[in-house]
Amino acid sequence: MIDAVLAEWLKFRSLRSNFYLLASSLLAVFLSAGVAFMVTRGFDNQTGADRLRFDSLGDGLGTGLPVAYFVLGALGALTMTAEHDSSLVAVPRRLLLLFAKVPTLLVVGLVAGEVLAFGMHFATQAVLGDRAGQVLLSGQTLGTSLSEPGVLAGVALAGASVSLVALVGLGVGTVLRSTAGSLVALIMLVFVLPTAAMTLPSPWGSRIGAYMIVGGGDLLPPLAAFAVLVAYPVVAMAAGAVAIVVRGRRARPLVAGVAATGVLVATVVFAQPAGAASAVEWKPCRKDMECGSVQVPVNWDEPGGRKISLPVARLAANGTGRRIGTVFSIPGGPGGSGVDDLEKSGGNFSHLRDRFDVVSFTPRNSPALEIFSSECLAKGPWLTLPDDERAYERLGEANAAAARRCASRDPELFGRLDSVSVARDIDAVRVALGEERLSFVATSYGGVPAYAYARLFPRRIRAMYLDGVVNLFRRDERHKVMEAQFDRFVTWCAASTACKLHGRDAGEAWRALVAAADRTPIPTDGTAYSGFDLQIAAAPHLVSPGDDHARWKQLAESVERAERGDASGFSGYVEAGIGSPKPMAFVGMNMTHCLDGFRFRDYADYRGVRRNGERLSPNLSGNVVWHRLGCVGWPRPVKNPPAPLPTAGLPPFLGAGTWTDYDDTADLAMRVPGSSAVRFEGHGHGLYLTGDACTIAHANRYLIDLRLPPRGTVCRPESG
Repeated sequence: MIDAVLAEWLKFRSLRSNFYLLASSLLAVFLSAGVAFMVTRGFDNQTGADRLRFDSLGDGLGTGLPVAYFVLGALGALTMTAEHDSSLVAVPRRLLLLFAKVPTLLVVGLVAGEVLAFGMHFATQAVLGDRAGQVLLSGQTLGTSLSEPGVLAGVALAGASVSLVALVGLGVGTVLRSTAGSLVALIMLVFVLPTAAMTLPSPWGSRIGAYMIVGGGDLLPPLAAFAVLVAYPVVAMAAGAVAIVVRGRRARPLVAGVAATGVLVATVVFAQPAGAASAVEWKPCRKDMECGSVQVPVNWDEPGGRKISLPVARLAANGTGRRIGTVFSIPGGPGGSGVDDLEKSGGNFSHLRDRFDVVSFTPRNSPALEIFSSECLAKGPWLTLPDDERAYERLGEANAAAARRCASRDPELFGRLDSVSVARDIDAVRVALGEERLSFVATSYGGVPAYAYARLFPRRIRAMYLDGVVNLFRRDERHKVMEAQFDRFVTWCAASTACKLHGRDAGEAWRALVAAADRTPIPTDGTAYSGFDLQIAAAPHLVSPGDDHARWKQLAESVERAERGDASGFSGYVEAGIGSPKPMAFVGMNMTHCLDGFRFRDYADYRGVRRNGERLSPNLSGNVVWHRLGCVGWPRPVKNPPAPLPTAGLPPFLGAGTWTDYDDTADLAMRVPGSSAVRFEGHGHGLYLTGDACTIAHANRYLIDLRLPPRGTVCRPESG
């Protein structure tokens, strides 16, 4: 055998055509570089979010690898097709001749394959330059470096696979005995069939494409994908051996049948594993969503007791990638509907759906369940700043009366609308989905049940992305955040002639107005605005100025009108938003806030928080105490007091936030070691659901590959 192997090596070296063929394989490197050059041209011609919509070139092998496969496959085929009328006729031990060629092809293929694979990679990286690190909406970067996890091994494995394709060519050449026929067969195998598979309707295109010699996507697990690749040369060589043994034209159909059967067996053996078995009965509903429901106990301390039904919705995975699991979107509010979020913002999850089902629900504290009167939940007493303990007590009596009116529909449930109960409901959905772990996107107040879930079930979290979340640990720090936002409004007024206060000190004008309103409330629509009312009414417009600063313009106009004794500018937009001429305590929010500990301990605590706010935020001191004033006198005890996270079992978190959200979100995320946060240098709230491409790209990269951006990463409006 050794002599035969050495003879084949000498024969291979003696044929110049082999070296010419190997030299032609360098076309793969030039092709990869050319594609990278075309991509960079297009990339450089785009700006902002449009750049993030490009497809990743990955390790740079995608375009050139099929060419390398074909050339080395052709090399393998040619080493045999020329032997059918010479050595195979003269040599009695023809099988020995066949297998003696294997070591030469393996070594040559391995060396050539590694040179080509790394050549394609480095050529692509060189052309991409610094652009390679751009994070895309797919969660990938435009290019990948060898320093990234798995890339070096992937490139090396791709190079090694070239030698296996050389053996496929050897087997094909042995079976067909024709150079032209073998080349046509390789073209079909390497180029035509994979392309044809991708034209099939979803999901068949990706499923069948995964079993092509040039696999599509990463639908199969790594071990199964490797087994499929190895199956090709095994089947081809087995078919070649059979062809030699039963040499003759009548045997060719038999040989073809053996080869096809072998590939079929490999396909069946290494079939894609099934996804998680869901107990939810999914039915088509809104847009491309599927809807169902999950039963949860009203009282989690008595799981066998009375139950309620929570609507759930799913955007099913629809991509070509191997399914990872489920991303659960926790809605804000409190009491927002995650089902509505998926309907309105489902397009923002499109890249995640390549690898995940995206699921959300309507939580137990949502008015959309219609368990409690919507009219009752939307109303409450108008809040005032108590100046003495008796006024504080009167406010508590009014709040308690409003709470009892709403609770009368279902007193048992009303006292269990806290975020811990919501977190346990989420875990019930996880069980119904059949998932061992979930990945999360938590928005706004959704961060509170997300944090509770992390406390209760740390090992059931695969990834946790926090987006502009409420942080119950930093309630008083909100004073500084809102004051900074007010300063931005003042700066804008000084610079923009569109501001009604332009040419004046907007800050001084505002403080004078608030002080005057506290002395003599400003009349409007049958009521009057105190300085406290003005601060509460102004806050939403300050946080989100809107397109072309439309809401800041409206705020400045309202200030200018109020200076003339007319607060209708404020009451007009407040009533348009909430149906009341003045901001009020919303029972529908307080029924969760108050159970989550968003309240004062007593009158002394209130006075201390108020004094602190007046010191830290002289322009908006009433804003942070407003929600907690709605919980004064609340008739149900706290169910979810702030508590630390467990020290083990949690993965690193990713946070993201705007000017008014970042500090709270980053603080919450960084409580888990190894976590990171993205700062959005602009206004807004809820970056993923509102479609900021830069933030979505970083979030997708984390959710798909568990890759965190470096601390200090910044996104900018309309930026990449």
